[in-house]
Amino acid sequence: MAKTMGAVMGDNMEEEIILETERLALRRLRRADYADLCLMLKDEEVMYAYEHAFEDWEAADWLDRQLMRYEKYGFGLWAVILKETGELIGQCGLTMQEAGEREVLEVGYLFRKDFWHCGYALEAAAACRDYAFEKLGAEEVYSIIRDTN
Repeated sequence: MAKTMGAVMGDNMEEEIILETERLALRRLRRADYADLCLMLKDEEVMYAYEHAFEDWEAADWLDRQLMRYEKYGFGLWAVILKETGELIGQCGLTMQEAGEREVLEVGYLFRKDFWHCGYALEAAAACRDYAFEKLGAEEVYSIIRDTN
């Protein structure tokens, strides 16, 4: 189960941690994370379910959408930080998504390919699922998987 933590030091400044697991810390993305996000969003292999690697403008738009989600909902996709190194290795969180005729709360994630097959996605997604039920009081949480994934 994930636990909530106040703050940790990183990049010579305090960063608010939303969730912490054994190996990971999740915090809000910020504009300074753009280059790290591009390591995922511009990678053909990572973005196969989206059918293409993102261009610069698409990556910037992606980050803008996450920042907007924080303002609108109080959550979105969060930066996943490997506690051992302080490195941003992925993003995982909660988003509102269209599913048929309604909008649902979804757990989603995307990780750098050099961190695949280590259990990080499962660890982060489980923490986000628990957060949705325990902190947000959600009655249901979805995981929408594209047929290309």
